Amino acid sequence: MAQALAPIGGRELSRAGFSRLPLLIEREGANACWRFVEFFTANIRNKNTRAAYAQALGQFFNWCESKHFGLHDLRPALIAAYIEQHPGSPPTVKQHLAAIRMLFDWLVIGQIVPMNPASSVRGPRHVVKVGKTPVLTAEQARQLLDSIDTSAIVGLRDRAILGVMCYTFARVSATVNMKVEDYYQTGKRWWLRLHEKGGKRHDVPAHHNADAYIDAYLKAAVIEHDKKSPLFRSIDQHRQITERPMSRTDVLRMIKRRVEDAGLPSSTCCHTFRATGITAYLENGGTIENAQAIAAHESPRTTKLYDRTGDEITLDEVERISI
Repeated sequence: MAQALAPIGGRELSRAGFSRLPLLIEREGANACWRFVEFFTANIRNKNTRAAYAQALGQFFNWCESKHFGLHDLRPALIAAYIEQHPGSPPTVKQHLAAIRMLFDWLVIGQIVPMNPASSVRGPRHVVKVGKTPVLTAEQARQLLDSIDTSAIVGLRDRAILGVMCYTFARVSATVNMKVEDYYQTGKRWWLRLHEKGGKRHDVPAHHNADAYIDAYLKAAVIEHDKKSPLFRSIDQHRQITERPMSRTDVLRMIKRRVEDAGLPSSTCCHTFRATGITAYLENGGTIENAQAIAAHESPRTTKLYDRTGDEITLDEVERISI
């Protein structure tokens, strides 16, 4: 006789990103419950993707419960109806549909449902040729870096974070996940090791400015020998450095505070520095192919979204319209 499955505990639910199981899943029994939780905990390794998909599927199952649908009631027409009424932007809707498709593929393989009702549902068309990420000019980025008071550890840390993101085109998640050992020397050069999306390890030579910023921060923080510890750490209420790593939200709050102090656009965000670095590089004669390699993009089309070197040309041409 097969052993009965243990009930889902709060720890497993929390790892999956839920406080309680959706009723549609709960009604199907222990096998369905475990399969649902394992979709997040065993199938999705990236914690940011896991959180995004948990939010998407939570919204979907709340909608199903409001309509009194059961898991086996779901058909392509019902999934399409959900997508049609979804209030999100096209990229958000496409991501939510992808989450639903992936979950039902997982449930089909686990023999919880006989077919995937979302496999034939089409999402909204969304074509992007120019990115919407706010970009700073090279002069504005320099103004921001120079405006930071580096007489205290918090200023040295913040300047080093912005330097890493500007000069390596690093995502904020890769930046906050760096360990002290990820800043290392090979020969006469210092390098930065970034752990990017999809588990990719990406090594980039340190720009001399980033090199100087990190060295100053490490010297003040006295953590250069704690190789396995977080590189960029939070600051406590006494303005002392802690052993806790900063989060993406911590960095965003820091950026908003710094750009306000420097009188720069309030729309500036974490991704701004990736786009700013790529644009500055291309303006100085860099190539899309090399920018792609530094940014660890799979496709040059993705890199091109961050290239704003044509913005001034477009504005000059528009100003030729004399009416």
